[in-house]
Amino acid sequence: MADILSLKESVLIYLDRSGGLQKLADDCRPLNDPQQTEAVYRFRVVVNPSDLIEIDPWLGDYVLHDPLRATALFQSVCFLAIKTLSLTDKIHTASQVNVSLNFTHLPPFPEYTLDLRSFHRVFGLMRPVSMEGAVIAITRVTKYTQGARFLCTDDDCPGSTGFHHIRVHAPGATESATVRNDFSCMICSSQLKEDVKFRVLGDKQLVELIHVEALDVLRGHQQSSFRYQSVTLFLRDELCHSMTIGRLYRVVGIPALVHQWPSITWSVEASSVQPWELQCCHKVSPRFLDLSKCMASSPWRFPAIVAHCFGLDLTPPGLYNTLKLCLLLSLVQTRTDANDPSLDLLVVAADTLVLDRLMTYSLGLACRGVRHQASAEMFASLSRDEHGAGTANIHAGSALLASGGICMLGDLSFYKKDKLDYIQSVLESRSVPVFIPGKKYGEEADQQLAFPVQCNFWALTDSSQRSGRTDSAVLGTAEMGLVQAQLAETFGLVIQCGDRVGEQGVLAQAVHTLQQAVQPGSHPHPSCWEFSSEDYQELVAHSRGLQVELSPEAKKLIHGYYMASRRARTQSQGVKISLASIKLLISLAEAHCKLCLRTKVLQEDAVIAVLLCENSVTLKHGASALLIPPDAVFPCDLADVDGLQRRDAALDELHQNILRFVYTFAPGADMYITEE
Repeated sequence: MADILSLKESVLIYLDRSGGLQKLADDCRPLNDPQQTEAVYRFRVVVNPSDLIEIDPWLGDYVLHDPLRATALFQSVCFLAIKTLSLTDKIHTASQVNVSLNFTHLPPFPEYTLDLRSFHRVFGLMRPVSMEGAVIAITRVTKYTQGARFLCTDDDCPGSTGFHHIRVHAPGATESATVRNDFSCMICSSQLKEDVKFRVLGDKQLVELIHVEALDVLRGHQQSSFRYQSVTLFLRDELCHSMTIGRLYRVVGIPALVHQWPSITWSVEASSVQPWELQCCHKVSPRFLDLSKCMASSPWRFPAIVAHCFGLDLTPPGLYNTLKLCLLLSLVQTRTDANDPSLDLLVVAADTLVLDRLMTYSLGLACRGVRHQASAEMFASLSRDEHGAGTANIHAGSALLASGGICMLGDLSFYKKDKLDYIQSVLESRSVPVFIPGKKYGEEADQQLAFPVQCNFWALTDSSQRSGRTDSAVLGTAEMGLVQAQLAETFGLVIQCGDRVGEQGVLAQAVHTLQQAVQPGSHPHPSCWEFSSEDYQELVAHSRGLQVELSPEAKKLIHGYYMASRRARTQSQGVKISLASIKLLISLAEAHCKLCLRTKVLQEDAVIAVLLCENSVTLKHGASALLIPPDAVFPCDLADVDGLQRRDAALDELHQNILRFVYTFAPGADMYITEE
């Protein structure tokens, strides 16, 4: 192998070309402050393996396969650069230079990848590996010892002064490996004692990472008997707070065996952290592309047929079309961006069995779906950390694990009042509060943390269970069962199903269920297009990734309806329409545009958003001056082309009614809405 001097020369060349020397000089500038005196000074060096291998293949191999010795090389070169360039006079020995190598990436080969699905074994030298997964637990940020200075107890020994004995943290080392009272002097073998005033503390945080496929078990479907094991990551210093619970990340780190007598634990010292998403090329099915071309004459027809033919294994075509459309809209509007508005659904029905099956089936189409179980924690839970951090370990509940996807709560009538109040509070604030009692988890004071909720919630309520309210019902409102009006208000959309289906719909559902029981997968409806679950999954995934833009016409219609609805309901009902309503309207319009496979939100998308929102507000507070039918989005059967034409005509008429409503209750609307 190349000699050490040649490797140090290559390190210097790399630092010069990559800007590492300039960064080293910038990092040393604050050290000249006379108020700052420490035993160890930490320097972060960004390592690009590709550039390093181009300069010196031997050095690249050294860094990738023996990072501890490579760190010592960088430490020596950095110390020589500091002394040669006179960057600071605070550093006297090389051991005072604590170098942290942060990898930008690793070679894309299996040898450098750790698959979290496999059993984790560590053989030979510790070397960096790359892994991807989801964060399921996290701790608070606590302190650890970066480095400490020790002095010899023999006053005549040279080690009783200066910086001859420096201990720094290494991957896999515990706190006792850095600081304890049984170290011996390397010069005279006398006992060493720590100079406490020179101890350097840093931040650390523990994170539990698990393979993303483990979250598929939470969808509620029957799974194979796989067992997934999480990996503990140690985040230190600048990497603290770089990971959020429930999100996906790609991590480069060094596996290490942590000795905590009498046991040995396996963990990973993180070197770099990057947000990560599953990269899948989702192409829309040719069947859906053909349907989109055939229905290009109307912006309303394609999503109508998509919803009409959705879930045919569970319900006959034409039944629960509004609910099916809303489920698809909520699926395509799932994002991990905190600025994106949520699209929560509350379904009201007298018989929730079929609807629960339909929602569970829809959950399987989500990029990430979690069906909350009664035995599981909904938001977050606490446990004592098992790795010696001396703090609480915060475990993600169903809502946090569903980040960027759907959390299905099921029937709310099975929840106790305190749990429903908790759900209402989380939906209002879109955050999960976590209280950490200090005495229980070794802290001096109690702490209150908050974690953002970035998922859509689906829930059911049985309207046949009367709430017992004695107040007079307003025209158009729906019986919410045991769900209070305040909780229903926090859901974006309230959808009523079943009460208006009638005996004919009940009979059709019964016949369809029996037909599927006798001949599973058969579709005795020749008028329907046939699409598989894979087709819908690809459509949802493709639509979800589209970036859409609101057209001026759509903006004007949404703004005009919001102003008119707020004034009309305030005057007649005393109901205050919150600002969240306009976010809901925009979210619905964007979702409908995505489902149409377009990138520009048209006025027709805004019409669908207004009709869905108005129906929802009517179910909560009663009818307004904008009188629309209960099933305004699907006013007629779509069994043939004539049905689609009748629906287009009905939606055009409703569009004109919305414009008249806006002109009546928002007098300034004629300035920004062009009358057709």
